[in-house]
Amino acid sequence: MLVGPTGWLGGTVGGGAIEHEVIAAAVDALARGEDCLVERHLVHDLAMCCGGAMKVFVEVQTYPVRCVVFGCGHVGRPLAELAARCGFETVAIDSRAEFADASRFGDAVQVLCDDPLGVLEDLGVRETDFVVVATHDHGIDEEIVAAVLAGAPRYLGCIGSVRKGLMFRQRLAARGIPEERIALMRTPMGLDLGAETPDEIAVSVVAQMVAVRRGHD
Repeated sequence: MLVGPTGWLGGTVGGGAIEHEVIAAAVDALARGEDCLVERHLVHDLAMCCGGAMKVFVEVQTYPVRCVVFGCGHVGRPLAELAARCGFETVAIDSRAEFADASRFGDAVQVLCDDPLGVLEDLGVRETDFVVVATHDHGIDEEIVAAVLAGAPRYLGCIGSVRKGLMFRQRLAARGIPEERIALMRTPMGLDLGAETPDEIAVSVVAQMVAVRRGHD
């Protein structure tokens, strides 16, 4: 059975109450980054009629978590570089050639000079993705956020103030996007470190991403 950070992805270990227990244990194991063994007596522990006992080994598979950064400007560049150094498989996207220049970034960052919405359509959004929206235009930010929310990513941060966040939430609701999806957006994004410079803001955002990835949000 395959289990992701948010729950069941495919396969089975028999269904019923034992499977529910294993899924919960797997999600916890992923957050801790540690393998574990689930042992249950089906009658005494789970009140299942079939009887007997089960041992299920939960193995954590490490894999790169994708981080998509929209915007290669003053915050986007240091953020993408730091995310890559922290183990995220990082893609940075900007339609402006002077900013989407691979020479401005480390080798670990894939840089794409293209229309963000067009690239987003090709990339798709997975529930395991971390997405940061930090373009030069609020209108583009809103369009990207609206499109990204359809994929329910694990993390969605959008650069901006408290006021921008409130306005975006109102506009997204007017589009008919469900409240539980809108709640995924973090604006302002990042931990409250008192950050002011682009590098400091990048640290605060990547720190928040690491906290989410490690289950310490």
